[in-house]
Amino acid sequence: MTTLRSDAALRREQILDAADAVFAAHGITAPLDLVVAQAGVGRATLYRNFPERAALVEALFDRALAQLELEHGGADFFVLLEAVALRIVAAPALADYWRALDAVSTARGPGERIARLFRAPLAKAVRSGSCRADLKPADMPLVCGMLGATLRGSSPARRRALVKRTLDLLAAGVAAWPER
Repeated sequence: MTTLRSDAALRREQILDAADAVFAAHGITAPLDLVVAQAGVGRATLYRNFPERAALVEALFDRALAQLELEHGGADFFVLLEAVALRIVAAPALADYWRALDAVSTARGPGERIARLFRAPLAKAVRSGSCRADLKPADMPLVCGMLGATLRGSSPARRRALVKRTLDLLAAGVAAWPER
């Protein structure tokens, strides 16, 4: 029984890896047959794991957030912001997914998870005076959406340059304002 479960988990990861690569190369609307071919699994295996495209993309989003939480959960606010930006550049499908969410769904689910990810680093940055006092965890899904706009570059190098510029602008925007 354990072998079946580990095999199923391996196939699920193969599908997610393939979807990440296919969506990065062809966009989030790429034919799922490309994902099946890249993963080396049958169509039935894909649909048994992910009954619809949205479930597949949500799983990619969850996996990316879990990785960010693991690697940068306790990081400095600006380090975490940069890590999120670079992840968005590396996985454009996640930014497409983020833009597809409506205002209601960003209030819970992925939006709440992003807010939780930033809660402690943001609180620390506000306490230290490096971030403006009115910046709240609930603002972070909006900030991530702004970072997603960096995907308009025509190449990975151009997108990285746009991310750097966006981060520079965002850093100035979220920095603590001097007393007036």
